[in-house]
Amino acid sequence: MTISGQEKPLIRVLHDESRRDLREPDHPRPVRLYLWEPCRPVAVPAPLVVVSHGTGGSGSDMEWLVRPLTEAGFQVASLDHHGNNFVDGYEPEGFLHVWERPRDVSFVLDVLAREQPLGPVGAAGFSLGGYTAAALAGARVDPQILWAVLTGAVPLPEIPEFPGVLEALRKKYPEDESSRRALDAAAADLSDPRVRAVFQVAPGVGGLVTPESLATVQVPVDIRWGGADVVNPYEVDTRPYLEHIPTASGRSAGPDVRHDDFFAPEPADPAVRVRVGKEAAAFFLQHLG
Repeated sequence: MTISGQEKPLIRVLHDESRRDLREPDHPRPVRLYLWEPCRPVAVPAPLVVVSHGTGGSGSDMEWLVRPLTEAGFQVASLDHHGNNFVDGYEPEGFLHVWERPRDVSFVLDVLAREQPLGPVGAAGFSLGGYTAAALAGARVDPQILWAVLTGAVPLPEIPEFPGVLEALRKKYPEDESSRRALDAAAADLSDPRVRAVFQVAPGVGGLVTPESLATVQVPVDIRWGGADVVNPYEVDTRPYLEHIPTASGRSAGPDVRHDDFFAPEPADPAVRVRVGKEAAAFFLQHLG
């Protein structure tokens, strides 16, 4: 049996009953799924790559990464992370409670696995999605550093998509002991044994993850970054992944490549998305088959 792809994804809104909607706490957490089939006939089940978008983005605008994967014969599931996507709007937890993102991915894999057998699974992500992919392989955020950020002891870099995000979070969650205990979830093991390979593009949160957790990652990891990225600078955000993950390799996507070259309408390097997308496809072909 073979399957072949379609030009547009199948869009579904799933609901995770184990977590709450950030706007309507009496409703379950929504996860919008964009499911892309391979562009050419392949054996069933096709290998699957889950794609996680960057801060304030959407699974719907990750086609630069999705398309080369489907052309290479992969099924792709891109998704919208609740509270952190431009389709539904923003909530402070969506930007700062980053550990909920890998849980979104595992939830989607659970749903898909109940409906049909899963092929080999990989995870790819851009920016904050790069952290998401790494968390599925074992990366853990240090709750003490995160608490220092949330209390202002460590400066939070400006987030253009949500100015004042820290103040908005404090209004919803006062700085008390219960809030601090809630951050323990950040240090939980969010790895998913179904994920066999990880591809990160300009990854974020590198300064918050623990070297000890990165040292436990056993699946292949490949990383690309921009030499002119001032949003997720190499030294702060990429280098920890590259140096502490024993299976990691990677290279710069170009000395003049900026963070927004991966999503801006008029990037300084128009070819970088095409180039990195093809490299991601080659990586997953090697490790997922």
